[in-house]
Amino acid sequence: MKRFIYDTLLKWKDGVDRKPVIIEGVRQCGKTWILKDFGEAEFKDIAYFNFEYDNRLEKIFDGDLNVSRIIKDLAIIRNKSLQPGTTLLILDEIQICPRAITSLKYFCENLPELHIAAAGSLLGVAIAQMGKNISFPVGKVQMIKMYPLNFPEFLLAKDEELLYEYLHNLSPDEDVSAVFTGKLEEAYHEYLITGGMPEVVRSWIHERDIGIVESIQTGILDTYEKDFVKYASVSEFPKLSLIWNAIPAQLAKDNQKFIFAHVKQGLRARDLEDSLLWLISAGLIYKVEKIERPYVPVATYGDSTFFKIYFADVGLLRRMSKFPADVIFDTTSLTADMRGILTENFVLTELIANDFQRPFFWKSGGIAEVDYIIQEGVDVIPIEVKSARRTRSRSLVEYRKKFSPCVAVRTSLKDIARHSDEYGDILEIPLYLIWKLKAYL
Repeated sequence: MKRFIYDTLLKWKDGVDRKPVIIEGVRQCGKTWILKDFGEAEFKDIAYFNFEYDNRLEKIFDGDLNVSRIIKDLAIIRNKSLQPGTTLLILDEIQICPRAITSLKYFCENLPELHIAAAGSLLGVAIAQMGKNISFPVGKVQMIKMYPLNFPEFLLAKDEELLYEYLHNLSPDEDVSAVFTGKLEEAYHEYLITGGMPEVVRSWIHERDIGIVESIQTGILDTYEKDFVKYASVSEFPKLSLIWNAIPAQLAKDNQKFIFAHVKQGLRARDLEDSLLWLISAGLIYKVEKIERPYVPVATYGDSTFFKIYFADVGLLRRMSKFPADVIFDTTSLTADMRGILTENFVLTELIANDFQRPFFWKSGGIAEVDYIIQEGVDVIPIEVKSARRTRSRSLVEYRKKFSPCVAVRTSLKDIARHSDEYGDILEIPLYLIWKLKAYL
């Protein structure tokens, strides 16, 4: 599978001031695969070590953090030396051994010529829990976020390379040819079913069997819950599970606001806030806060007590919600609410994967609500999300009348369009092109 992170790793490999790299991302988003694939293509040798499967590794880092000794001990375990410049050292599931994370500082300072790549599924949690005697190597490592496949990567996985190149090279003032819109809409709906987990996508492409897809998705969700047991404290686990399982129902409410009291009767915010932060740190969920005043910098106006929670992968949200795959293409009112939620989740993950600053949403009393507010430079841009072609909505109108943004974005299944009025410009962009939003802005 073509993953865009590969190009980032190439730049890291050849960088003049290269530091050890840490790839952070949810479990099963492809971290191990990309490192091994990259290593096989770009290095003569790969030294792969997994802390989850080999408990001898932690003992190597229990003593001093002398990099020469560590390299020798690792060489003995694999019965082959590590050669700086030609060997890629991969330390997988490194969150299990905090001292191994700390050791990256000394590899950076004392053995910078050795290429070291670490990966971890719960690094955010591990870093937050590192004790006083164990420090994170701030400034001594390069952090790279990895996500499930986004929509353009999904197209490439489907062997639609020419279609991807066509879209990639499409000028912002060009319309998408009507010849391709049907195929793109179909691919978009498929993505709502599968999401971007590589194993799920691979299965769908080769088998085209919804039953197998959903079995894999269920397995991934089960793995996440097992992680709650494995990595959280005994007291934390039941609360993590409660929050995790409550998310689809909370999104299905009229205002979608996450309410702690609805997770379980008798529990309050102070009982669950740490567990919610754990899930956010693990990268499993995204928190989207409300703002009422969309001023710069947007982040300072977020309301941390009024927020929505979405999944890191839209396919897992669909499966968790038990929303049947065969009605994704249904446009009746009976499925409109859930399709709207999935569409919002899709747009959010596309924005995050394409390096936009943390999105917020705007709500003005009970009058109007705009799905996402992003800051791009000094511009604050509202984004309204629609799951089909019907795009009439009072909320964006109210927002534009009140704040006159330089540009407002509406994303739906309608074709590209641009118009202006006394309140500024409106950009209509298809959902399957939201990954190109920076170019259009």
